[in-house]
Amino acid sequence: MEILQKHSSDAQVWEEAEEFIRLFHRENPQAGDPRARLAAVRAELAETGTYRHTPEELVHGARVAWRNSNRCIGRLYWNSLRVRDRRGLTDAEDIAAECFEHLREATNGGRVRPTITVFAPDAPGRPGPLIWSEQLVRYAGYGDHPSITVGDARNRRLTEALLRLGWEGGPGTPFDLLPLVVQGVDDKPRWFDTPADAVLEVPIRHPDGRDDWSDWGLRWHAVPAISNMCLEVGGIHYPAAPFNGWYMGTEIGARNLADTDRYNLLPAVARRLGLDVSSDRSLWKDRALVELNRAVLDSFDRAGVTIADHHTESRRFLSHLEREERKGREVGADWSWIVPPISGSATPVFHRTYEDRPSATAYVHHEGAQERAWGRDLV
Repeated sequence: MEILQKHSSDAQVWEEAEEFIRLFHRENPQAGDPRARLAAVRAELAETGTYRHTPEELVHGARVAWRNSNRCIGRLYWNSLRVRDRRGLTDAEDIAAECFEHLREATNGGRVRPTITVFAPDAPGRPGPLIWSEQLVRYAGYGDHPSITVGDARNRRLTEALLRLGWEGGPGTPFDLLPLVVQGVDDKPRWFDTPADAVLEVPIRHPDGRDDWSDWGLRWHAVPAISNMCLEVGGIHYPAAPFNGWYMGTEIGARNLADTDRYNLLPAVARRLGLDVSSDRSLWKDRALVELNRAVLDSFDRAGVTIADHHTESRRFLSHLEREERKGREVGADWSWIVPPISGSATPVFHRTYEDRPSATAYVHHEGAQERAWGRDLV
Protein backbone atom coordinates (compact mmCIF):
# COMPACT_ATOMS: atom_id res chain seq x y z
CA MET A 1 0.00 0.00 0.00
CA GLU A 2 2.63 2.46 -1.08
CA ILE A 3 2.01 6.08 -2.03
CA LEU A 4 2.73 6.24 -5.75
CA GLN A 5 2.45 8.54 -8.73
CA LYS A 6 -0.37 7.68 -11.13
CA HIS A 7 1.39 7.86 -14.48
CA SER A 8 2.79 4.85 -16.36
CA SER A 9 4.61 4.66 -19.69
CA ASP A 10 3.25 2.56 -22.56
CA ALA A 11 6.11 0.12 -22.08
CA GLN A 12 5.32 -0.25 -18.39
CA VAL A 13 1.61 -0.77 -19.06
CA TRP A 14 2.42 -3.54 -21.54
CA GLU A 15 4.89 -5.17 -19.16
CA GLU A 16 2.36 -5.20 -16.33
CA ALA A 17 -0.45 -6.27 -18.67
CA GLU A 18 1.57 -9.21 -19.95
CA GLU A 19 2.49 -10.28 -16.42
CA PHE A 20 -1.13 -10.14 -15.26
CA ILE A 21 -2.62 -11.89 -18.32
CA ARG A 22 -0.14 -14.74 -17.93
CA LEU A 23 -0.97 -14.94 -14.23
CA PHE A 24 -4.70 -14.98 -14.96
CA HIS A 25 -4.38 -17.81 -17.49
CA ARG A 26 -2.02 -19.76 -15.25
CA GLU A 27 -4.40 -19.58 -12.28
CA ASN A 28 -7.50 -20.10 -14.44
CA PRO A 29 -6.63 -23.03 -16.73
CA GLN A 30 -10.11 -22.97 -18.27
CA ALA A 31 -9.15 -19.67 -19.92
CA GLY A 32 -6.80 -21.58 -22.21
CA ASP A 33 -3.59 -20.47 -23.86
CA PRO A 34 -2.83 -16.79 -23.16
CA ARG A 35 -1.22 -16.02 -26.54
CA ALA A 36 -4.38 -14.95 -28.33
CA ARG A 37 -5.41 -12.72 -25.43
CA LEU A 38 -1.94 -11.17 -25.22
CA ALA A 39 -2.01 -10.37 -28.92
CA ALA A 40 -5.43 -8.72 -28.55
CA VAL A 41 -4.24 -6.66 -25.57
CA ARG A 42 -1.12 -5.54 -27.39
CA ALA A 43 -3.14 -4.46 -30.41
CA GLU A 44 -5.64 -2.56 -28.24
CA LEU A 45 -2.78 -0.83 -26.42
CA ALA A 46 -1.18 0.20 -29.70
CA GLU A 47 -4.45 1.63 -30.99
CA THR A 48 -5.86 3.31 -27.89
CA GLY A 49 -3.07 3.53 -25.31
CA THR A 50 -5.05 1.34 -22.93
CA TYR A 51 -7.05 -1.89 -22.85
CA ARG A 52 -10.18 -3.23 -21.20
CA HIS A 53 -10.17 -6.17 -18.82
CA THR A 54 -12.70 -8.90 -19.40
CA PRO A 55 -15.17 -9.33 -16.53
CA GLU A 56 -13.33 -12.49 -15.48
CA GLU A 57 -9.97 -10.70 -15.50
CA LEU A 58 -11.39 -7.86 -13.41
CA VAL A 59 -12.73 -10.29 -10.79
CA HIS A 60 -9.45 -12.17 -10.57
CA GLY A 61 -7.41 -8.97 -10.51
CA ALA A 62 -9.40 -7.48 -7.63
CA ARG A 63 -9.03 -10.72 -5.68
CA VAL A 64 -5.30 -11.01 -6.36
CA ALA A 65 -4.85 -7.40 -5.24
CA TRP A 66 -6.37 -8.42 -1.90
CA ARG A 67 -4.11 -11.47 -1.83
CA ASN A 68 -1.15 -9.12 -2.33
CA SER A 69 -2.16 -6.61 0.38
CA ASN A 70 0.92 -6.61 2.60
CA ARG A 71 -0.81 -4.71 5.41
CA CYS A 72 -3.91 -6.90 5.60
CA ILE A 73 -4.03 -9.77 8.11
CA GLY A 74 -7.40 -11.05 6.84
CA ARG A 75 -6.40 -12.44 3.45
CA LEU A 76 -7.35 -16.07 3.98
CA TYR A 77 -10.63 -15.55 2.13
CA TRP A 78 -9.26 -13.45 -0.75
CA ASN A 79 -10.91 -15.68 -3.33
CA SER A 80 -14.39 -14.99 -1.91
CA LEU A 81 -14.33 -11.25 -2.71
CA ARG A 82 -17.55 -10.18 -4.46
CA VAL A 83 -16.79 -7.87 -7.40
CA ARG A 84 -19.39 -5.35 -8.54
CA ASP A 85 -18.43 -4.20 -12.04
CA ARG A 86 -19.55 -0.60 -12.48
CA ARG A 87 -16.87 0.49 -14.96
CA GLY A 88 -19.45 2.26 -17.10
CA LEU A 89 -20.12 4.89 -14.41
CA THR A 90 -18.23 8.20 -14.44
CA ASP A 91 -20.75 10.68 -12.98
CA ALA A 92 -20.44 11.57 -9.28
CA GLU A 93 -24.15 11.13 -8.53
CA ASP A 94 -24.26 7.64 -10.06
CA ILE A 95 -21.06 6.65 -8.28
CA ALA A 96 -22.34 7.86 -4.90
CA ALA A 97 -25.57 5.91 -5.36
CA GLU A 98 -23.62 2.74 -6.12
CA CYS A 99 -21.35 3.30 -3.13
CA PHE A 100 -24.39 3.38 -0.86
CA GLU A 101 -25.75 0.26 -2.55
CA HIS A 102 -22.34 -1.34 -1.99
CA LEU A 103 -22.78 -0.72 1.74
CA ARG A 104 -26.24 -2.27 1.76
CA GLU A 105 -25.10 -5.39 -0.07
CA ALA A 106 -21.88 -5.77 1.92
CA THR A 107 -23.73 -5.35 5.23
CA ASN A 108 -25.96 -8.29 4.36
CA GLY A 109 -28.04 -7.96 7.51
CA GLY A 110 -24.93 -8.18 9.68
CA ARG A 111 -23.28 -11.15 7.96
CA VAL A 112 -20.71 -8.89 6.32
CA ARG A 113 -19.55 -9.90 2.84
CA PRO A 114 -16.15 -8.86 1.41
CA THR A 115 -17.09 -6.67 -1.55
CA ILE A 116 -15.52 -4.29 -4.06
CA THR A 117 -17.23 -1.94 -6.51
CA VAL A 118 -15.05 -0.95 -9.47
CA PHE A 119 -15.77 2.27 -11.35
CA ALA A 120 -14.29 3.67 -14.56
CA PRO A 121 -10.50 3.41 -14.95
CA ASP A 122 -8.03 6.09 -15.88
CA ALA A 123 -7.66 6.48 -19.64
CA PRO A 124 -5.04 8.35 -21.67
CA GLY A 125 -5.70 12.06 -21.21
CA ARG A 126 -8.75 11.43 -19.05
CA PRO A 127 -8.38 10.49 -15.38
CA GLY A 128 -11.09 8.32 -13.89
CA PRO A 129 -13.41 9.37 -11.05
CA LEU A 130 -12.19 9.75 -7.47
CA ILE A 131 -13.70 9.16 -4.06
CA TRP A 132 -12.17 11.73 -1.73
CA SER A 133 -13.54 10.13 1.44
CA GLU A 134 -11.14 7.77 3.20
CA GLN A 135 -13.92 5.26 3.86
CA LEU A 136 -17.52 5.09 2.67
CA VAL A 137 -18.60 5.59 6.30
CA ARG A 138 -16.91 8.27 8.37
CA TYR A 139 -18.01 10.17 11.48
CA ALA A 140 -17.82 13.95 11.75
CA GLY A 141 -15.39 15.77 14.01
CA TYR A 142 -16.60 19.16 15.26
CA GLY A 143 -14.36 21.74 16.89
CA ASP A 144 -11.47 24.05 16.07
CA HIS A 145 -8.88 22.10 18.07
CA PRO A 146 -8.30 18.32 18.42
CA SER A 147 -8.43 18.49 22.23
CA ILE A 148 -12.03 19.70 22.16
CA THR A 149 -13.29 17.84 19.12
CA VAL A 150 -16.75 16.31 19.38
CA GLY A 151 -16.64 13.12 17.33
CA ASP A 152 -13.75 11.71 15.32
CA ALA A 153 -10.81 14.10 15.46
CA ARG A 154 -9.30 12.47 12.38
CA ASN A 155 -12.14 13.92 10.31
CA ARG A 156 -12.11 17.42 11.82
CA ARG A 157 -10.61 19.13 8.77
CA LEU A 158 -12.90 17.29 6.35
CA THR A 159 -15.90 18.20 8.50
CA GLU A 160 -14.90 21.88 8.47
CA ALA A 161 -14.46 21.81 4.69
CA LEU A 162 -17.88 20.22 4.19
CA LEU A 163 -19.54 22.79 6.44
CA ARG A 164 -17.95 25.57 4.38
CA LEU A 165 -19.17 23.83 1.24
CA GLY A 166 -22.78 23.93 2.42
CA TRP A 167 -23.34 20.79 4.46
CA GLU A 168 -25.57 21.76 7.38
CA GLY A 169 -23.98 19.26 9.75
CA GLY A 170 -25.58 16.53 11.79
CA PRO A 171 -27.25 16.75 15.21
CA GLY A 172 -23.87 17.29 16.89
CA THR A 173 -23.35 13.85 18.42
CA PRO A 174 -19.95 12.11 18.46
CA PHE A 175 -21.23 9.77 15.74
CA ASP A 176 -22.79 11.97 13.05
CA LEU A 177 -22.44 10.41 9.59
CA LEU A 178 -20.39 12.53 7.22
CA PRO A 179 -21.43 12.96 3.59
CA LEU A 180 -19.53 11.02 0.94
CA VAL A 181 -17.28 13.15 -1.28
CA VAL A 182 -17.06 12.03 -4.91
CA GLN A 183 -15.40 13.60 -7.94
CA GLY A 184 -16.78 12.48 -11.28
CA VAL A 185 -14.87 12.56 -14.55
CA ASP A 186 -14.42 16.15 -15.78
CA ASP A 187 -16.19 17.43 -12.67
CA LYS A 188 -15.50 19.07 -9.32
CA PRO A 189 -15.82 17.08 -6.06
CA ARG A 190 -19.36 16.98 -4.69
CA TRP A 191 -20.80 15.77 -1.40
CA PHE A 192 -23.72 13.39 -0.96
CA ASP A 193 -25.60 12.74 2.27
CA THR A 194 -25.11 9.19 3.53
CA PRO A 195 -28.51 7.47 3.77
CA ALA A 196 -29.15 6.07 7.23
CA ASP A 197 -30.50 2.82 5.75
CA ALA A 198 -27.10 2.15 4.12
CA VAL A 199 -25.22 2.09 7.42
CA LEU A 200 -25.65 -0.57 10.09
CA GLU A 201 -24.33 0.64 13.45
CA VAL A 202 -23.63 -1.42 16.56
CA PRO A 203 -24.19 0.07 20.06
CA ILE A 204 -21.09 -0.53 22.21
CA ARG A 205 -21.73 -1.65 25.79
CA HIS A 206 -19.61 -3.35 28.41
CA PRO A 207 -20.25 -7.10 28.62
CA ASP A 208 -20.24 -7.57 32.41
CA GLY A 209 -23.62 -6.00 33.05
CA ARG A 210 -22.51 -3.90 36.01
CA ASP A 211 -22.14 -0.91 33.72
CA ASP A 212 -23.53 -1.18 30.20
CA TRP A 213 -22.21 2.25 29.08
CA SER A 214 -25.50 2.90 27.28
CA ASP A 215 -25.61 6.49 28.50
CA TRP A 216 -22.43 7.18 26.48
CA GLY A 217 -24.14 6.43 23.19
CA LEU A 218 -21.06 4.61 21.91
CA ARG A 219 -21.45 2.87 18.58
CA TRP A 220 -19.55 1.93 15.46
CA HIS A 221 -20.49 1.04 11.91
CA ALA A 222 -20.41 -2.55 10.68
CA VAL A 223 -18.58 -2.28 7.33
CA PRO A 224 -15.01 -0.91 6.97
CA ALA A 225 -15.13 0.09 3.29
CA ILE A 226 -11.88 1.76 2.21
CA SER A 227 -12.56 4.16 -0.63
CA ASN A 228 -9.51 6.32 -1.39
CA MET A 229 -7.15 3.64 -2.69
CA CYS A 230 -6.56 2.85 -6.36
CA LEU A 231 -6.97 -0.70 -7.64
CA GLU A 232 -4.10 -1.42 -10.03
CA VAL A 233 -4.44 -4.49 -12.24
CA GLY A 234 -2.15 -5.28 -15.15
CA GLY A 235 -1.16 -1.66 -15.76
CA ILE A 236 -4.75 -0.35 -15.59
CA HIS A 237 -5.64 2.01 -12.73
CA TYR A 238 -9.10 2.11 -11.19
CA PRO A 239 -8.91 5.17 -8.90
CA ALA A 240 -12.44 4.69 -7.55
CA ALA A 241 -12.81 1.14 -6.27
CA PRO A 242 -14.16 1.00 -2.69
CA PHE A 243 -13.67 -2.37 -1.00
CA ASN A 244 -14.34 -3.98 2.35
CA GLY A 245 -13.72 -7.04 4.43
CA TRP A 246 -15.01 -7.18 7.98
CA TYR A 247 -13.65 -5.56 11.09
CA MET A 248 -11.08 -7.03 13.42
CA GLY A 249 -12.08 -5.88 16.89
CA THR A 250 -8.82 -4.08 17.60
CA GLU A 251 -9.38 -1.75 14.65
CA ILE A 252 -12.30 -0.29 16.57
CA GLY A 253 -11.39 -0.86 20.20
CA ALA A 254 -7.63 -0.30 20.11
CA ARG A 255 -7.47 2.32 17.38
CA ASN A 256 -10.63 4.15 16.34
CA LEU A 257 -12.03 4.57 19.86
CA ALA A 258 -8.76 4.56 21.81
CA ASP A 259 -6.15 6.52 19.83
CA THR A 260 -5.45 9.94 21.32
CA ASP A 261 -5.97 11.56 17.90
CA ARG A 262 -9.30 9.78 17.38
CA TYR A 263 -11.90 9.33 20.18
CA ASN A 264 -9.33 9.07 23.00
CA LEU A 265 -11.65 7.02 25.25
CA LEU A 266 -9.11 5.27 27.48
CA PRO A 267 -9.16 7.87 30.29
CA ALA A 268 -12.96 7.84 30.38
CA VAL A 269 -13.11 4.03 30.31
CA ALA A 270 -10.55 3.81 33.13
CA ARG A 271 -12.51 6.23 35.27
CA ARG A 272 -15.71 4.34 34.55
CA LEU A 273 -14.02 1.12 35.70
CA GLY A 274 -12.64 2.76 38.83
CA LEU A 275 -8.99 2.28 37.88
CA ASP A 276 -6.10 4.19 39.42
CA VAL A 277 -5.04 6.67 36.73
CA SER A 278 -2.49 8.52 38.87
CA SER A 279 0.47 6.64 37.40
CA ASP A 280 1.19 4.74 34.21
CA ARG A 281 2.71 2.02 36.39
CA SER A 282 -0.78 0.96 37.42
CA LEU A 283 -1.20 -0.13 33.78
CA TRP A 284 -4.59 1.56 33.70
CA LYS A 285 -4.27 2.21 29.98
CA ASP A 286 -3.62 -1.46 29.29
CA ARG A 287 -6.52 -2.60 31.43
CA ALA A 288 -8.90 -0.04 29.94
CA LEU A 289 -7.78 -1.03 26.44
CA VAL A 290 -8.59 -4.69 27.03
CA GLU A 291 -12.00 -3.86 28.50
CA LEU A 292 -12.83 -1.55 25.61
CA ASN A 293 -11.92 -4.30 23.14
CA ARG A 294 -14.00 -6.81 25.09
CA ALA A 295 -16.92 -4.43 24.82
CA VAL A 296 -16.52 -4.10 21.05
CA LEU A 297 -16.36 -7.85 20.43
CA ASP A 298 -19.25 -8.64 22.77
CA SER A 299 -21.41 -5.87 21.34
CA PHE A 300 -20.90 -7.00 17.73
CA ASP A 301 -21.60 -10.60 18.74
CA ARG A 302 -24.83 -9.66 20.51
CA ALA A 303 -25.90 -7.64 17.48
CA GLY A 304 -25.17 -10.56 15.14
CA VAL A 305 -22.61 -8.58 13.14
CA THR A 306 -19.49 -10.19 11.71
CA ILE A 307 -16.26 -9.28 13.50
CA ALA A 308 -12.95 -11.09 14.07
CA ASP A 309 -10.77 -11.11 17.15
CA HIS A 310 -7.02 -10.67 16.81
CA HIS A 311 -6.10 -14.10 18.13
CA THR A 312 -8.32 -15.94 15.65
CA GLU A 313 -7.31 -13.68 12.77
CA SER A 314 -3.62 -14.26 13.54
CA ARG A 315 -4.11 -18.02 13.27
CA ARG A 316 -6.04 -17.55 10.05
CA PHE A 317 -3.19 -15.52 8.61
CA LEU A 318 -0.74 -18.35 9.27
CA SER A 319 -3.19 -20.69 7.54
CA HIS A 320 -3.14 -18.29 4.59
CA LEU A 321 0.66 -18.41 4.53
CA GLU A 322 0.66 -22.19 4.55
CA ARG A 323 -1.99 -22.40 1.84
CA GLU A 324 -0.16 -19.98 -0.43
CA GLU A 325 3.19 -21.71 0.11
CA ARG A 326 1.62 -25.04 -0.92
CA LYS A 327 0.60 -23.36 -4.18
CA GLY A 328 4.13 -22.06 -4.73
CA ARG A 329 3.22 -18.41 -4.12
CA GLU A 330 5.27 -16.11 -1.93
CA VAL A 331 3.34 -13.96 0.55
CA GLY A 332 4.44 -10.44 1.38
CA ALA A 333 3.55 -8.77 4.65
CA ASP A 334 4.34 -5.65 6.67
CA TRP A 335 5.09 -6.86 10.22
CA SER A 336 4.09 -3.54 11.79
CA TRP A 337 0.57 -3.90 10.34
CA ILE A 338 0.13 -7.67 10.64
CA VAL A 339 0.89 -7.76 14.38
CA PRO A 340 -2.23 -6.63 16.31
CA PRO A 341 -2.10 -3.37 18.30
CA ILE A 342 -2.77 -5.18 21.59
CA SER A 343 -1.27 -8.40 22.98
CA GLY A 344 1.07 -8.64 20.02
CA SER A 345 3.44 -11.21 21.51
CA ALA A 346 0.50 -13.39 22.55
CA THR A 347 -0.34 -13.97 18.87
CA PRO A 348 1.59 -16.30 16.55
CA VAL A 349 2.14 -13.64 13.87
CA PHE A 350 4.43 -11.74 16.25
CA HIS A 351 7.08 -14.45 16.26
CA ARG A 352 7.84 -14.45 12.54
CA THR A 353 9.53 -12.20 10.03
CA TYR A 354 8.01 -11.14 6.72
CA GLU A 355 9.15 -9.53 3.51
CA ASP A 356 7.23 -6.45 2.38
CA ARG A 357 6.91 -7.46 -1.28
CA PRO A 358 5.72 -4.93 -3.87
CA SER A 359 3.25 -6.06 -6.51
CA ALA A 360 1.91 -4.63 -9.75
CA THR A 361 -1.57 -5.91 -8.87
CA ALA A 362 -2.46 -4.14 -5.66
CA TYR A 363 -4.47 -1.51 -3.79
CA VAL A 364 -2.37 1.64 -3.71
CA HIS A 365 -2.60 5.06 -2.10
CA HIS A 366 -1.75 7.50 -4.86
CA GLU A 367 -0.14 10.85 -4.21
CA GLY A 368 -2.63 13.29 -2.71
CA ALA A 369 -5.08 10.64 -1.47
CA GLN A 370 -4.65 11.50 2.20
CA GLU A 371 -4.82 15.24 1.57
CA ARG A 372 -8.12 14.74 -0.26
CA ALA A 373 -9.43 12.61 2.62
CA TRP A 374 -8.69 15.52 4.95
CA GLY A 375 -10.67 17.84 2.67
CA ARG A 376 -7.70 19.90 1.50
CA ASP A 377 -8.66 22.09 -1.51
CA LEU A 378 -12.25 20.81 -1.28
CA VAL A 379 -13.53 24.39 -1.02
